[in-house]
This record gives sequence, structure tokens and C-alpha cells, in this order.
Amino acid sequence: MNAVAVFDTAIDRAASGIPAAFTARHASGGVHRFDPAAWCGDVIAGDDALIGCCTGSTLDVGCGPGRLTSALVGAGLPALGIDVSASAVRLARRRGAPALRRDVFGPVPAAGRWRHLLLADGNIGIGGDPYRLLRRCRQLLVADGRLHAELAPAGTPAWSGTATVQAADGTDRALPWACVPPDDLPVLADGTAMRVLDTWTEAGRWFATLAPR
Repeated sequence: MNAVAVFDTAIDRAASGIPAAFTARHASGGVHRFDPAAWCGDVIAGDDALIGCCTGSTLDVGCGPGRLTSALVGAGLPALGIDVSASAVRLARRRGAPALRRDVFGPVPAAGRWRHLLLADGNIGIGGDPYRLLRRCRQLLVADGRLHAELAPAGTPAWSGTATVQAADGTDRALPWACVPPDDLPVLADGTAMRVLDTWTEAGRWFATLAPR
């Protein structure tokens, strides 16, 4: 079972009402908890503030079962979700959210023409290299676009690289991921030709908006 299959299995379990939360553990001692059951719901506290930042075409990177993509479309915005998990894309489409099975680092529709990008639910960790991810996000945005990212809580130690996930069958799987708290964001933005416009908290969650420099 590879890392994508871990997400497929967890999302399928969550959609069936079976407990599916799992934790990625990094050698530094850092951890990140994934909660697929929350992704499969209709709303998480704090979502409204994130959705309210989007005023035009929006790409939801790592959309999961389409919670945010569906809400964006419901708000009358052109939106698309992308995810590497086939199970996630299937569930997103089932709830009426436009979604494609795509890797953000591969070909993406309308690259360079998106007004907004979302990296919610800790998806700033995708790929295990936040510098690479933010550079890619910059390529996908219009010149004056906005990236809205969910961060780890302030004071959380930053980490990146390969973490270990224990799959439902009890075996360990490698997962490239990263943890980015607010204190580390300015350096990350500076190293990816972006700038931090705002940071805020809502319902115990931490967010930031960035723009290309």
C-alpha cells in the first residue's frame, strides 16, 4: 500500500462511518493528525472565513471529498478541486463538486489563470517540501492572485520531509509531508517569491493569505 492508497482507504472508511483518523510521525518528533471523517462532512468551523476570502475562480488543492469545492460552487464561484486520491475525487463528484484526479505538481487545468488557491486542512504539507509547493502554487495563480493556506498552530515546531503513517492494516507507510506554523511563514514566503498579506485565526484554526511578489 503506497501513500495514495493510505488516503484512499482512510477516506473510504470515513465515508462508510468507520473510524479512520490517522497520524503522520516525523523523525524530529513532529506529528500531524489527519481526520478524514471531518473532510467527509459538510462544514468545519472556520470554513466560512476561508471561503469568504475567495472572490473569483478558485482551485482547491488536495480537495479531499470536496467539502470546500462544493461550498465555493454553492456560493456561485467557479471552482475546481484536485486530489491524488481516486476515492476523494469520486466522493467530491458525488456531492456535486467539480473535481479531477490530479497531482498539483503535474498538469493542472488553467495553470497561471487561477484567482485563488486553497491549501486547507494542512495541505501546505503536500509533497513534504513547502518551498516546492509554494513555488508551484505561484505558477498556478494569476499575477495578482491569492493563496489561502491553513497552517499549524503558532508554537508548533516546523518539520518537513518523509513522515511515517501506520495504515489500517497495521503496516507503516512513508508519507512526504510538512508542518508549517505561522512563525516560519515569512521565511518560506520570501524563499518562494511570495509575500504574506495576512494571518488570522478562526475556530481554533490558523490561516494565512499570500500573494506573488
